[in-house]
Amino acid sequence: MRHRLPAFPVLGALLLLSGCQHVATVATGQTPGSADSAASTTPAADDNLHAVTWMQTSAEYQANSIQTYRAALAQLDAALADPQWDALVPADRVVPATGLKPAVVVDIDETVLDNSPYQVRLIRSGLAYDDATWAQWVAEQSARPVPGAVEFAQAADARGITVIYLSNRTMDQRAASLANLRAVGFPVANESVYLGKGMPVEGCQQSSGSEKHCRRQWVSRDYRVLMQFGDQLGDFVQPRPNTTENRAALMQSHGSWFGERWWMLANPSYGDWQPALFDNDWSLPPAAQRAGKQRALDARD
Repeated sequence: MRHRLPAFPVLGALLLLSGCQHVATVATGQTPGSADSAASTTPAADDNLHAVTWMQTSAEYQANSIQTYRAALAQLDAALADPQWDALVPADRVVPATGLKPAVVVDIDETVLDNSPYQVRLIRSGLAYDDATWAQWVAEQSARPVPGAVEFAQAADARGITVIYLSNRTMDQRAASLANLRAVGFPVANESVYLGKGMPVEGCQQSSGSEKHCRRQWVSRDYRVLMQFGDQLGDFVQPRPNTTENRAALMQSHGSWFGERWWMLANPSYGDWQPALFDNDWSLPPAAQRAGKQRALDARD
């Protein structure tokens, strides 16, 4: 699921992006290779470094993802056999589920595809997320699968369960996204299983392009949804507005669905949990955003 990332402090000199073939320009005026520019090769402190390093290098991240998909697979046959089983909340269900074709709904980013190399490039360059660099990354089609995701998706497909990719990648990124998914082994029944941001849904009006409520309603017209997978609360049910209080309330009302109908993948790198801590105001400078995070911490003192 693609969300705007926090704005990281811009380095005094742009670094070479990992895997890129061009040489970054140096903002301070020094030429690459000079003593001053060499000092700038040490990255500045970055809020996302710890999270991305954990996602790329730790056995714990792999174990967390694998156990999530294995636990879901262990319950999939029971969900398929129960005609009353449905993983959509009533507000997202516009047609009764009984008798409809079975499906599982998965988010793409950090749920089935790992985009951490894109995050590494941002960290090393001192840049923040923007739509242009993200589109370039998607076009590369080089994201790897999240551990355990391909095995689960293939097992669902073998049972006649349609895998639906409900993503906040845009509709014009469909071809590249489906090509990436196919290349690493995910089943793609046809192009209609890609439901991207900006997809029009007749009879449903959403308050923002990134909300998935209307697209879940579209799924509900043809499918009984056995399970949903995501890395953000909004992949399952939409907090309106996105406040810590509303997010906590949704966990109170629907928390029992996790580990049964809903399956959450760990993503400490980005997500709507962050702007909820600073009034969803991405225009704030990084220091103000960081202050909001600091205020939310509980030291029990």
